Amino acid sequence: MTSKQRAYLKGLAMNIEPIYQVGKASLTPELTQGLEEALESRELIKVTVLKNCLDDPTEIARTVAERTHSEVVQVIGKKFVLYRESKTRKKIELPKETLSKGNK
Repeated sequence: MTSKQRAYLKGLAMNIEPIYQVGKASLTPELTQGLEEALESRELIKVTVLKNCLDDPTEIARTVAERTHSEVVQVIGKKFVLYRESKTRKKIELPKETLSKGNK
């Protein structure tokens, strides 16, 4: 993912509300499955890590991204944003990667 695409997704993420919360139990198989389904239907999701969760939000975001084959767009405080292109319901069109004159 290019920095331009990441910036575009960050802009979209500003307007969405968190749809999942990671609590004291941290990452459960059920939570991972729910995030997987949400990514397939929405492509871009925001997740909140509650105060009673002792794990680091950055580590949780990385682990979830690995398990769901998605990308971490950003982590801010106790919230993180994930993106994965949907196989069946593509909604978000990322800016194309442009090559500069020096690259061929």
